[in-house]
Amino acid sequence: MLDLNFVRQHLDAVAEALRKRGAEAAAVTPLRDLDARRRRLLVEVEALKKTKNEVSRKIGEIMKAGGDAAALREQTRLAGERIAGLEKDLEAIQDDLQGRLREIPNLPHESVPEGRSSEDNPVARAWGTPRAFDFEPKAHWDLGPALGILDFERAARMTGARFALYMGDGARLERALIQFMLELHTREHGYTEVLPPFLVNARALFGTGQLPKFEADLFKVQPGDYYLVPTAEVPVTNIHMDEILDAASLPIAYCAYTPCFRSEAGSYGKDVRGLIRQHQFNKVELVRFSRPDASYDQLELLTSHAEEVLRRLELPYRVVTLCTGDMGFSSAKTYDLEVWLPGQSLYREISSCSNFEAFQARRAGIRYRPDKGAKPEFVHTLNGSGLAVGRTLVAVLENYQQADGTVVVPHALRPFMGGQERIVPRTR
Repeated sequence: MLDLNFVRQHLDAVAEALRKRGAEAAAVTPLRDLDARRRRLLVEVEALKKTKNEVSRKIGEIMKAGGDAAALREQTRLAGERIAGLEKDLEAIQDDLQGRLREIPNLPHESVPEGRSSEDNPVARAWGTPRAFDFEPKAHWDLGPALGILDFERAARMTGARFALYMGDGARLERALIQFMLELHTREHGYTEVLPPFLVNARALFGTGQLPKFEADLFKVQPGDYYLVPTAEVPVTNIHMDEILDAASLPIAYCAYTPCFRSEAGSYGKDVRGLIRQHQFNKVELVRFSRPDASYDQLELLTSHAEEVLRRLELPYRVVTLCTGDMGFSSAKTYDLEVWLPGQSLYREISSCSNFEAFQARRAGIRYRPDKGAKPEFVHTLNGSGLAVGRTLVAVLENYQQADGTVVVPHALRPFMGGQERIVPRTR
């Protein structure tokens, strides 16, 4: 959430930033009008309180002299009623202001390129050369069922569309990827592993920006105020909800594996085949808390950690900088990592690494004290997938497939698969 004082002082700049994002720049106009009305009411309240205090003093003097102060008492009673009414109006205006602020996206960092859609995202760098196949490579939705390690039909019967059943080496490969990512990030990149709840409340989702704007993308659980996590970003970022952190502890780095659950509202008919857009999928998430003056260095570091997973797996990828029109609601700057999928002849997003600056911290109440005795300030929060596990499995299957229908296990994963070197068709 944006700071109201900042918006108040920079209304034109905020409107211009929203225009660049493709958001409704006119959203600041009601804020301007509400804030002006709030200021007028505050002036009136203060004037009435001053008058009421002066009249009360006069009443005391008249009563001390034995006079009749009935008229003045009526005046203070009416002033009190007026003040109470105005304060109620002020509370309603403040609630309206906060509600409107909650709907306004974060402002893009000055380094974010302007653009309308993903087609305007510039490639920052690329790594690896896509493999030249001497046969027609298959997509994972054909490879997986042929190997007997992915079953979409049975998953659809037991649950519905956009679910998958992993069998044998499919389940083993998924588990190996999770273990490989967690080991890399904790032992070499310095992250502390956490295993958070897979259910969160509405306050936590508000803190990271999923609520109230994106409730249609969530699965709500009854009874109670619980939602299935759409990403580990939500519980892990909220580890420090309503806390004041010690500056010496920053940066703080956490990683977590969780299953993720998304309704994929609005994606009807998009990526209906395979594992790309599922209602349930696994992800290893990286979350960092930083001092504001270091957060963009932290973004580069976090992104490099996600990239290292792809490098170790020897999967060709590229990094794109999201333009203003393609950024997420809470982000100030985002890099997408896109892995090459030969079975589909395209690069596909496998991680988004973002700096949210103070946007999430302000919503979740996460602050730090810069120096001893100093006033607390909001930290900057960052996160990124390190990586989306199902999409990584897709990339492994498609890039390491062989002409005989088998799949070679990447060297980095073999220690996590008992030394297994190849996935062969499973006997049902």
